[in-house]
Amino acid sequence: MDAEGSVSDESGRRRRVHGMLKLYYGLNEEGKAPEQPQSLDPCDINGPHFDPELYLNKLRRECSLAELMDHETCMVKQIRSLDSDMQTLVYENYNKFISATDTIRKMKNDFKKMEDEMDCLSANMAAITDFSACISGTLQDQHAQITKLSGVHTLLRKLQFLFELPARLNKCLELQAYAQAVSSHRRARCVLQQYSHLPSFKGIQDDCNAIMEKLAQELRQKFRDGGTSAKDLSECVELLLQLDEPAEELCDKFLSHARSRLELDLQGLEAEIKPYRPTPAVKEAATRRSSSSAAAGSPSENSPKTLSLPSPTPNTDILEFIDRGCNEFVSSLCLVITSYQELFINHAQTGELASKNIPQMANGKLQAFVDDLAAQYFLLVERRIQEEKGVNDNSLLVRALDRFHRRLQAVAKLLPGSAVPTQGTEIVIRAATERVKQYLSALQSFYMDSLTDVRQALATPRLSVAGGGAHLGGPASGRDAPSSLPELLSSLSASILNQIKSVLASVHLFTAKDITFSNKPYFKGEFCSQGVRENLVVNFIRFVCQSSRQFCESAGDKGGSTPPALLLLLSRLCLDFETSTISYILTLTDEQFLVQHQNPITPVTTLCGEAREAAQKLLNHYVKVQGLIISQMLRKSVETRDWVNTIEPRNVRAVMKRVVEDTTSIDVQVGLLYEEGVRKAHSSDSSKRTFSVYSSSRQQPRYAASYTPSAPMDTNLLSNIHKLFSERIDIFSSVEFNKVSVMTGIIKISLKTFLECVRLRTFGRYGLQQIQVDCHYLQMYLWRFVSDENLVHFLLDEIVGSSAHRCLDPSPMEQSVIEVICERG
Repeated sequence: MDAEGSVSDESGRRRRVHGMLKLYYGLNEEGKAPEQPQSLDPCDINGPHFDPELYLNKLRRECSLAELMDHETCMVKQIRSLDSDMQTLVYENYNKFISATDTIRKMKNDFKKMEDEMDCLSANMAAITDFSACISGTLQDQHAQITKLSGVHTLLRKLQFLFELPARLNKCLELQAYAQAVSSHRRARCVLQQYSHLPSFKGIQDDCNAIMEKLAQELRQKFRDGGTSAKDLSECVELLLQLDEPAEELCDKFLSHARSRLELDLQGLEAEIKPYRPTPAVKEAATRRSSSSAAAGSPSENSPKTLSLPSPTPNTDILEFIDRGCNEFVSSLCLVITSYQELFINHAQTGELASKNIPQMANGKLQAFVDDLAAQYFLLVERRIQEEKGVNDNSLLVRALDRFHRRLQAVAKLLPGSAVPTQGTEIVIRAATERVKQYLSALQSFYMDSLTDVRQALATPRLSVAGGGAHLGGPASGRDAPSSLPELLSSLSASILNQIKSVLASVHLFTAKDITFSNKPYFKGEFCSQGVRENLVVNFIRFVCQSSRQFCESAGDKGGSTPPALLLLLSRLCLDFETSTISYILTLTDEQFLVQHQNPITPVTTLCGEAREAAQKLLNHYVKVQGLIISQMLRKSVETRDWVNTIEPRNVRAVMKRVVEDTTSIDVQVGLLYEEGVRKAHSSDSSKRTFSVYSSSRQQPRYAASYTPSAPMDTNLLSNIHKLFSERIDIFSSVEFNKVSVMTGIIKISLKTFLECVRLRTFGRYGLQQIQVDCHYLQMYLWRFVSDENLVHFLLDEIVGSSAHRCLDPSPMEQSVIEVICERG
């Protein structure tokens, strides 16, 4: 029954295989392609039931003669095409048909020969079977005895191995075949332990234990020396582990020995840092090494005893320092990590060692070891980086940081879970940030030095007016005259811009393509947007604006020690920053450093607003300072004169001429940096305006001719009524960025001071007439400097009117006399 079942299973399997083949080739059960559904139409020329008579009768009934002729032509063409295809197939496959015929003929011959060989093989197999049965029958009685003797022989060989084991172990110890000795002892250890109650086995066990203890001592000594190759050291550790040496103790010894060598590298690095002061970490390491050298089993027993702290060496550049640290300390650390991992972590553990979870314990010790030494190394690197204070050559620092970062990536690959690469990256970022701060400080110092040079150029000798004969503050020869204000401004702006470009080019080295950390997302985005754009460029622009505004905070009537020309120049500099420079610098920075605006950054409009605010404040302060300088002259000229007992005026006072000269010089000075501005249309008699004794009588001249004692009351009332309807003048209002507005502000302050001083004095007849002459002289020249001449007329009217109100004998001078005196003056 079993045979029948196996046969049926075999046939079923074959049918499944045949069915799969037929399915693949698209054949049916008969080995032919599946037939399409047969047509039963007798008129289907391609069908099996085709009837020619019916087909012809149908064509004669349904088709015309022309159609029949066309049909015949079509059928002839199809017949010829089929014949041609048949001939083509025959021609193309002729060689295949010949080859197939030859193959079939050859197969017949080969199969006949194969059948003869199979018959011969069958006969031989039958003879072999009979011979084997005969041998089995002959040896059947002795089989049990042979098996017993074989077992006794195996047992005797084992006993012989045990009795020869001590001698074998001694021989291996002499030849330093430690691996063979440990392997032989491990094979016999279980048997000796099992039969240790027998005296003979007990003696063998004691001898073997003594020999293995001696072998273990030699392996420990070899491990402590550490001078062998990595392969020998790995074999040594493996054998000690097989001899039940504590894995944790082996790890500690290996790391302690490695620490002593690495700390020597750290001491060499520290010797290159000035001033030479051993760090607490290095001192502690030296103490620990000296104390551990006396301990039993310490790997530093055989280390040289004469090691001491190295003497200071001359400072090397930062690149050489980093190279030495990478080539000595980092390379040695990587070798230690690699060796340690091969010995304790990556080495395949077998048998009992696999259950002790040695790799996890060893990895924890390695992490702590690397972190401790790396912290000491990073401390030395940061101290050395802090000594790089100069900003002349940035390439050395960038290359040093690149090599430092690049070499730490090897530690990251060897020890993926270590924090060393992250800490190294933080050092690189801090170094780059600190260098940006140094460049900012250098830019600030350069700007302040440039301002000092400008002040010196403004002070000695004074600026000459380009193309004119007037000088600011005194005469100067043509060959001694320094550059004009526009040239100073252009030179200052160009030097600041060039310095910024130079700094950006130096900082751009941090983002070069060949620098490994430059394209890292944790460095480039933050460094470019916050470090360079915000902390360097934006902070410098704000420093320029803030330091410029500080010149406006000086006290005193004359604005402290700040030259007015410097205030004017700085105001124009800040205005140029607002109009073009800031936008250009930030665009240049964004293009060079590919600043991503994802991080919060200062908009250009904000900086432009700060620059314009600084320019406005500086220009307002310039107006105030210049106005106070002229006001001081006017105030002293009024306060130091006896206006009651003065003589009859014959000319214009010298102070008025000085006021006009200084005003003209200021106008030329402002015109060098600012545009003209817009003026109101001037009347044809601007320089010929006259002033009556009372300001209100300009519209009512009759009051001046018919002066009576009661007239002051009436004219005073009329003057007050006139003030109610006149436009209020804001003396200290902000000025616009043009020459006319600046001059208007200065003249308003000067004339207002003159007016207030006049109100505090008492005048006689000739004093009032002198004020009339001075005001007419000022009117002749000052009207052309202001935006609205009515402003000058109003203030001068107020001055003459106030003098008349405070005059003991208000007898005004004839207008024709005043004009003659002023023209002569």
